[in-house]
Amino acid sequence: MLKKLKSLFIEEDDPKPENETGKSAQSDSSAASKNTSSSSTIQTPQSTPRVPGQVKSKFMNILLGALEKNNLEGIDYLEYKQSLKSLEKMPMDEPTRYKSAFAMAQAMGATPEHLIQTADHYLKVLLQEEQKFGHALDNQRLKQIDAKQQKINQLKETMQQKAEQIKKLSAEIEKHQQQSAKLEDELTDAATKVEVTKSDFEASYASLVSKISQDVEKMKSYLK
Repeated sequence: MLKKLKSLFIEEDDPKPENETGKSAQSDSSAASKNTSSSSTIQTPQSTPRVPGQVKSKFMNILLGALEKNNLEGIDYLEYKQSLKSLEKMPMDEPTRYKSAFAMAQAMGATPEHLIQTADHYLKVLLQEEQKFGHALDNQRLKQIDAKQQKINQLKETMQQKAEQIKKLSAEIEKHQQQSAKLEDELTDAATKVEVTKSDFEASYASLVSKISQDVEKMKSYLK
């Protein structure tokens, strides 16, 4: 069923889930961040740059899996979408394709109102998945970013205290500087990874919602 859902919503010309160019850009971004961190001592990044998101197969699988899990019984939007998909290669314009697919659904008792209502049901399912992702992302940010930021702040305070003791504690100050620089690199990498994860999910979510929303608008327009 999940494979069938993928064929309904993922077009052949959609962005590849694992885009090598995207990976390369991410690697270059991480390398640039590391170089910036190492060139200056103890500078905490104030904000994480916005990273363009990509449609990722792992997020599409999660979202489509939620649709599969909440699939309504009987003829509904997903079955109607399947009929639309089967007519894509037929020599007919879009309105005719929507009406032809509806004729098949109507034979099984479907109405335009029911198809639109069930499409709205699946949009709500996707919205719930977005909210769940938001909570998980907050927890991930707390673990991977906030904790490291607190550690950096603690190390800065420790370094300031030890700097006042001059020569006696100079060796310890150098050690803490190295620890802080390493944590700075980890913080930048973690912040970038969280933002990439967020952007990839949003791109996947927006792609799927857009396709369903377009179908809803077209059903409202054509199925009267």
